[in-house]
Amino acid sequence: QVDRFLYHMRLSDDVLLDVMARFQAEMVKGLGRDTNPTATVKMLPSFVRSLPDGSEKGDFLAVDLGGSQFRAHRVKVFDDGKQSSQLESKFYPTPKEVIHGNGAELFDYIADCLLDFMETKNLKHKKLPLGFTFSFPCKQTKLEEGVLLGWTKHFKVRGVQDTDVVNSLRKALEKHKANVDVLALVNDTVGTMMTCGYDDQRCEVGLIIGTGTNACYMEEMRHIDLVEGDEGRMCINTEWGAFGDDGALDDLRTEFDRELDLGSLNPGKQLFEKMISSLYLGELVRLILLKMTKEGLLFNGKVSTALLTKGKIEMKHVFAMEKYKEGLSNTKEILTELNLFPSEEDCIAVQHVCTIVSFRSANLCAAALAAILTRLRENKKLLRMRTTVGIDGGLYKTHPQYAKRLHKVVRRLVPNCDVRFLLSVSGSGKGAAMVTAVAYRLAAQRKQIDAALAPFLLSLETLREVKSKMRTELEYGLKRETQASATVKMLPTYVCGTPDGTEKGKFLALDLGGTNFRVLLVKIRSGRRRSVQMYNKIFAIPLEIMQGTGEELFDHIVQCIADFLDYMGIKGARLPLGFTFSFPCRQASIDKGTLVGWTKGFKATDCEGEDVVDMLREAIRRRNEFDLDIVAVVNDTVGTMMTCGYEDPNCEIGLIAGTGSNVCYMEDMKNIEILEGNEGKMCINTEWGGFGDNGCIDNIRTKYDKEVDEGSLNPGKQRYEKMTSGMYLGEIVRQILIDLTKQGLLFRGQISESLRKRGIFETKFLSQIESDRLALLQVRRILQQLGLDSTCEDSIIVKEVCGAVSKRAAQLCGAGLAAIVEKKRENRGVERLQITVGVDGTLYKLHPHFSRVLRETVKELAPQCDVTFMLSEDGSGKGAALITAVAKRLHNVGQ
Repeated sequence: QVDRFLYHMRLSDDVLLDVMARFQAEMVKGLGRDTNPTATVKMLPSFVRSLPDGSEKGDFLAVDLGGSQFRAHRVKVFDDGKQSSQLESKFYPTPKEVIHGNGAELFDYIADCLLDFMETKNLKHKKLPLGFTFSFPCKQTKLEEGVLLGWTKHFKVRGVQDTDVVNSLRKALEKHKANVDVLALVNDTVGTMMTCGYDDQRCEVGLIIGTGTNACYMEEMRHIDLVEGDEGRMCINTEWGAFGDDGALDDLRTEFDRELDLGSLNPGKQLFEKMISSLYLGELVRLILLKMTKEGLLFNGKVSTALLTKGKIEMKHVFAMEKYKEGLSNTKEILTELNLFPSEEDCIAVQHVCTIVSFRSANLCAAALAAILTRLRENKKLLRMRTTVGIDGGLYKTHPQYAKRLHKVVRRLVPNCDVRFLLSVSGSGKGAAMVTAVAYRLAAQRKQIDAALAPFLLSLETLREVKSKMRTELEYGLKRETQASATVKMLPTYVCGTPDGTEKGKFLALDLGGTNFRVLLVKIRSGRRRSVQMYNKIFAIPLEIMQGTGEELFDHIVQCIADFLDYMGIKGARLPLGFTFSFPCRQASIDKGTLVGWTKGFKATDCEGEDVVDMLREAIRRRNEFDLDIVAVVNDTVGTMMTCGYEDPNCEIGLIAGTGSNVCYMEDMKNIEILEGNEGKMCINTEWGGFGDNGCIDNIRTKYDKEVDEGSLNPGKQRYEKMTSGMYLGEIVRQILIDLTKQGLLFRGQISESLRKRGIFETKFLSQIESDRLALLQVRRILQQLGLDSTCEDSIIVKEVCGAVSKRAAQLCGAGLAAIVEKKRENRGVERLQITVGVDGTLYKLHPHFSRVLRETVKELAPQCDVTFMLSEDGSGKGAALITAVAKRLHNVGQ
């Protein structure tokens, strides 16, 4: 009979899976900016962004308002490697006149209790941080403020709704002259998660099932529309008690649920809570028993006053009657006390009603929790997930079967989640202290991180200084008397013209400038069908050859050329050849280049001070298989300028921002004192990577730059390049990460083997990590590939470090370029200059922000110049062929 009567309260797994799906949809609504105003599940951001990591320490106070008693706590957290903490608490009653009075009285009462507590613990002389657990729905915009949305749980205090409760508490504490700093406002659910998170770092869900019910969990920031920023995670307080307030659960609500709701303090509100929490279960049982009695199914149809009195059957009665181990004695005793004189059948029936009501509560709770667990698993893109749920609340703790039922149903609904349920000890109070401790730790860490990255933030003033120093160094390099000692070498290239469109023929190009070496055949057509066709082959240069003897290096190059000529079937033809050699060379003519010094990891012996064209000719002679007409030795920067110049005659500057960093530009012959003649222009290869080698930019070099320089192949050389080029940025990042790890701010203070390896942090990783499209999960994966096991917080810090290093590189590069365009403007003697810069290099092309920051800096520092940036298509290959073609054309004209 009872089963038939309560048929609608029994929920099958299919129904529960449906409830789970409905709750998932509600969560999505609550997180969306446009859908949140109409969502019933408010998904409130808590501004708790980090779980305890075990390094928290200090002395904290907490106050806890929301249950039947008000509590004050002192929590000491020890950083002793054992994650131990010590809790002292005192309970204070919450008199009816306070919880139904006005706001000023409530906060005065809290301040009084706290002061009393501080006095008993002898803490009045100390200034301590305080966490405030306030277990009512609040809208937060930061950790230390919260506007009350509405009272729940029998609280009805006037004048508090829609005001900031932290502000009210602060005012009351000031009035009482309490020496306390309120740092965090926390919901009891969040407090529970944090307390359990201190003991188990897997804990990322908090659940309360007691007088009220609620859940919170760690959500990805990118899904939280209501808070700016996509980085990291934040704890979301779901406020799930209101689930169903829009009618979403009407098909599951029984006549008893409706009747209970109508008689409550807040009809139509918190409908899910009214089906689950212990505050209402006793009343639900009373309404069912009343109707069954009226229908003659119980107590011989005699309705006693107890059954007619609201609140007469309490949760403690339901708990006691469900203790099956004690048979029917408890049930009989309780019902007799209520003046219901039960038969044995009555006792069995009543016991059954209690079981069905509390069983439904556990089922519904399990379905909503399963929805949260599924969301967490999907956020992490895992097939199986291990996690911990921190739990608190009287219903869970004291009901004889509730916990077991809940666990069983959750595991049935989400078989792919391995869930540990962890009971929170003094959750809401200690939790508020934990949130405060974490906030304290994060603030201290923030200070240390800011201090480490501060030297990378360059003011506009500093950048202007860099620009003017670069200008000075450019002039030194051009002047006869200072050229020898100049750090920016300003090497003449003997390239005196840019393409005019009449170039034609077949040309070979060689490209040596990094770990790869290319041979190209370039066919240039002129006239109406103007075009450039290219065929190329890439060969690797093994490390032992890069760092062997010069003869071995050039023999390897000639071997590669021979392979290519065979491959193309053109071994017999004596073709003109342009040799892109991307290292500093002193040229005496277009086909003579003396190597000034190796850069970019090359170390071949017997080359520095030698003519590289002669070395190439010697190696071709040694092989004695083919002959070539070596017309020009070219720097890749010049090749870049020429390629873009072929498309845009206004291009007179070439920039490389890749593995290395360099610039060339067309300079007036009259300004190049080291060469005879004043007519026309010549391209100058600045070799600006050496800027600062005389110490002129030491004021902006950080300790990390110095470490990178000291550990490089050429200490003290190419200092500007080491701050701006792709080859070194990853190494700067690695040095900063090591420093932050030593300070205990990253990777739990553990420097892994891989972090100790030089060069592990390639620049491509910087580009990937800084990409706006990458979620932190993917950043973590990249770090895992590098053998760095990072948390979510670590990933945010790593991303920030990468950003600081690459932004500075782009700004410094922009300051240097601004000096060049300003010089061009003055050379031409114009008010406004319009000019194009041809650019190549992986850093410029692939890094998500480098090119933008570079352009913005040039615009800021050279406001009278309109600079167009043009991406070069293969400057070192096509460019070398074009230079060879232009040289041939000028040579023929000269003849």
